[in-house]
Amino acid sequence: MSEYYKPNRTRNLYDPKSTEPFRISRSKIDSFIKCPKCFYLDRRLGVGQPGGFPFNLNTAVDKLLKKEFDIHRANGTAHPLMKAYGLDAVPYAHEKIDEWRDSLRRGITYHDKITNLLITGGVDDVWVSPSGELMIVDYKATSKDEEVNLDADWQITYKRQMEMYQWLFRRNGFKVSNTGYFVYCNGDSDKEAFDSKLEFDIKVIPYIGDDSWIESKITEIKKCLDGKVPEPNPECDFCAYWTARRKFEK
Repeated sequence: MSEYYKPNRTRNLYDPKSTEPFRISRSKIDSFIKCPKCFYLDRRLGVGQPGGFPFNLNTAVDKLLKKEFDIHRANGTAHPLMKAYGLDAVPYAHEKIDEWRDSLRRGITYHDKITNLLITGGVDDVWVSPSGELMIVDYKATSKDEEVNLDADWQITYKRQMEMYQWLFRRNGFKVSNTGYFVYCNGDSDKEAFDSKLEFDIKVIPYIGDDSWIESKITEIKKCLDGKVPEPNPECDFCAYWTARRKFEK
């Protein structure tokens, strides 16, 4: 059994009788959208989907970008990328920036009192305009021959991620621009030699978010958690695998 996968979890489970706020991360909201049954099995019964292996190269890019933008955050100056794309902004200097970026333990949170769910998310960065309007920023890393964009169907996950962060900051009383930015790093594999380094082309892609879907989705999540196990999602790979496997196990 893989050391990464721990089935039959007994902690962080939803209890309908509990009066304590139940923590739901941004990623778990996306899991619910993809498959309510898998979400229910995870958050209510403790049977989560097996996770993939960590993308250490992406993590390294993320850390280096944060270090780079933090230098300008400390100095109150615009990063060269901001200047290159004509953005009148600087990295937002706030005492909670490290807390907001800690998606595993803290993040930015909002307690929805109607559902008693504590919604959380860990943002990559926040920029601010001279008027004090915040711009949510997300870092992405990949390596492909064509130019990076947000046009693929599967990238709806990226867009929902941006909208969740915008919603969370608004619920915490901040003035937030509808336009967020993806700092997209594309590894250049067209060099003559590796020479112990990987170079990236970096593109800043604006995205106009719409968070109007979020509150109704939180209500659906609460109803799901309080109910019975949902039916399988026909578009869920995990459900399809389990259904196919059961035919032979019977």
